[in-house]
Amino acid sequence: MSRALTVLATGPLALIEDLGRPGHAHLGVPPSGALDVPSLRLANRLAGNPEGAAGIECVLGGLAVRAGTSCTVAVTGPSVPVRVNGHLVDSHAPVHLRADDVVELGSPLVGIRNYLAVSGGITVPPQLGSRSTDVLSGIGPAPLAAGDVLPVGDPVEPPTGEDAVPPLNPVDFLTVPVVLGPRDDWFTGAGAQLAASVWSVSPESNRVGLRLLGDPLRRAPGFDGRELTSEGVVTGAIQVPANGRPVVFLADHPTTGGYPVVGVVPARHLAVLAQARPGTRIRLRG
Repeated sequence: MSRALTVLATGPLALIEDLGRPGHAHLGVPPSGALDVPSLRLANRLAGNPEGAAGIECVLGGLAVRAGTSCTVAVTGPSVPVRVNGHLVDSHAPVHLRADDVVELGSPLVGIRNYLAVSGGITVPPQLGSRSTDVLSGIGPAPLAAGDVLPVGDPVEPPTGEDAVPPLNPVDFLTVPVVLGPRDDWFTGAGAQLAASVWSVSPESNRVGLRLLGDPLRRAPGFDGRELTSEGVVTGAIQVPANGRPVVFLADHPTTGGYPVVGVVPARHLAVLAQARPGTRIRLRG
């Protein structure tokens, strides 16, 4: 028996993610890592891992893995059907597996991303100090495919379990705070414009950025057609391209950008954006 998970199915997209590789922006490398950090941390605690262990980020369900030996798994994020050998089990709780048991994730009822942690963590070789897949730069393991065998480390602690851990309950209308700047002066009454607009999440959104649809932001007099020298951007930055429709940068964002950044979403509010499905309505309040 080997300490490994064999991937049987991936659904639309399944990636290995941990807490990312911050500190490499000077090399042009994004921070990457789980988009919904609290959900990954919780899954690892439930499985008895350090919170930063690598797990699987699964988009819209469909993941199926077979255990190579006895282990404990935990699935977090929004509410989702979880089955072991075809039988429903609890999410948001430790689930003990025997060798050859198969875990399957259905489609989440709301939200978009679930996280599966396994005792010992997934131990693919790290790159720049992280096992995370970065879809922009291509650093880290490739997106998972059926037949992949994922090595798993030795358990560190017994699974902790947490009483009455509720699943996330993403909603279809979000109000998200924004710290204005550094280029809010490029827009007429930036704070008022943001607060007055209701945006919807574009189907073209991904781990690089949450693209928003709605009435374009209006530039201030003297800034129409003006170009900006590329400058550094951070996770949560709201970049406004020439079409005036904001993009909220997520974990795999580029490290520089040539469009003005009207504001930044504080880090503690990014997890809820990571769970926003296409069509979710969002108000950005500066």
